Amino acid sequence: MDQTKTPLFTALKQHAERNPVQFHIPGHKKGVGMDPEFREFIGDNALSIDLINIAPLDDLHQPTGVIEESQKLAAEAFGADHTFFSVQGTSGAIMTMILTVCSQGDKIIVPRNVHKSIMSAIIFAGAKPVFLKPVRDENLGIDHGVTTSSVRRALERHPDAKAVLVINPTYYGVCANLREIVNIVHEYNIPVLVDEAHGVLIHFSSKLPMSAMEAGADMAATSVHKLGGSMTQSSVLNIREGRVSVRRAKTIISMLTTTSTSYILLGSLDTARRNLALNGKEMAERTIELANYARHEINLIPGLYCFGDEILGTEATYDYDPTKINIHVRHLGITGYDAENWLRDKFNIEVELSDMYNILCLITPGDTRENIETLLTALAQLSSENYSINPVNELVIKIPKIPQLTLSPRDAFYGDTEIVPFKESADRIIAEFIYVYPPGIPILLPGEVISQDLIDYITEHVEVGLPVKGPEDRSIEQVKVIVETPAIF
Repeated sequence: MDQTKTPLFTALKQHAERNPVQFHIPGHKKGVGMDPEFREFIGDNALSIDLINIAPLDDLHQPTGVIEESQKLAAEAFGADHTFFSVQGTSGAIMTMILTVCSQGDKIIVPRNVHKSIMSAIIFAGAKPVFLKPVRDENLGIDHGVTTSSVRRALERHPDAKAVLVINPTYYGVCANLREIVNIVHEYNIPVLVDEAHGVLIHFSSKLPMSAMEAGADMAATSVHKLGGSMTQSSVLNIREGRVSVRRAKTIISMLTTTSTSYILLGSLDTARRNLALNGKEMAERTIELANYARHEINLIPGLYCFGDEILGTEATYDYDPTKINIHVRHLGITGYDAENWLRDKFNIEVELSDMYNILCLITPGDTRENIETLLTALAQLSSENYSINPVNELVIKIPKIPQLTLSPRDAFYGDTEIVPFKESADRIIAEFIYVYPPGIPILLPGEVISQDLIDYITEHVEVGLPVKGPEDRSIEQVKVIVETPAIF
């Protein structure tokens, strides 16, 4: 196929040039009917292609024209049999994967450090999660991936599972041996679903970890907007035929997608695919070069550490994406949250996420050497103001045990509930999520038993200002739990 083409974006531009008289939504009608300040800021070019599914522009829900052609080009670029555009973000694509293969009561094998969208889909499906314990890095205080041996053990115990879901790479850029995991799962004729939200560039460079499609996975939700140059909220769902129903996937993604699909987002996916297909290798290699320079220089700054090749060599750390710059700040005597706020206040730098011990900076094709030098200057000053000044406790990373799942997430979420003080909720079954976002990994899921260790862990996060979210009570002073039936004497 001709990857220089952009069927959808070209059609959008041609439609704008024809300048038809519009008697359809959106009601702003090329910006005329909207707030003037916003129109001036956003620009008339963008507003001229903020359109709906009229005949010349095809329909994402049942494409037969330029959207269908654009998706076929994307499938070739990503090495998939079929690719579907998502304007519901990667979360929509992830939910589609799970709802395609799981129904009420079905088992699905998933890592415990999954994104909340995965658990949301499990609740919607009424599925039963079988959790794999991710490998914890006691030096960095983060979770890596799952091991091939844990996948094999889970399949031996649950050969009736409908799917195995794997994260590749993790938010922090670390990968397990995906091809080996896929081969193990396929021995049971079970499909492999991959959360590839942070891995779009890996499709286009041999210097990056293996992509889901190259490893033989059956479905992968791939975020193009995060690292690949499309606009926020635009992603793709890649599918390999055989173990999953493509027709069902089409039905599910349509059910989850707004009927007022954004053609600005769809057009950005079309052009991002072209750019990646034509220039992805060079883009990835330039990004890797910048990231490796940043990593080397950061490791020369006193009190800071950014992991690289030395982390490899275990089942859970088979490979890594060097464009993820995870900066461990514990030896400065501050939290990652402190570092994030300091960089914002002093240098106008925004990082991807912070946790108790780290900040994560993403290096992308949008970065320059100048950007990197600004970050390095800021980090050097951060070090000079804190290293050997603040007391540093060589503490053991406190990550609570995975809580016991006593009810299915769906039964807990829709169950009979009551509100209790969070600090008095030990041994109760939670009926809502508690998670830190980013990265959006749940600390507690509906159906899990709240332990005192988890109460202490979450309270500590709240007290240092980390973004703990999920409960209806945003202060996390109250929590929703399953009503306990009193004993009868």
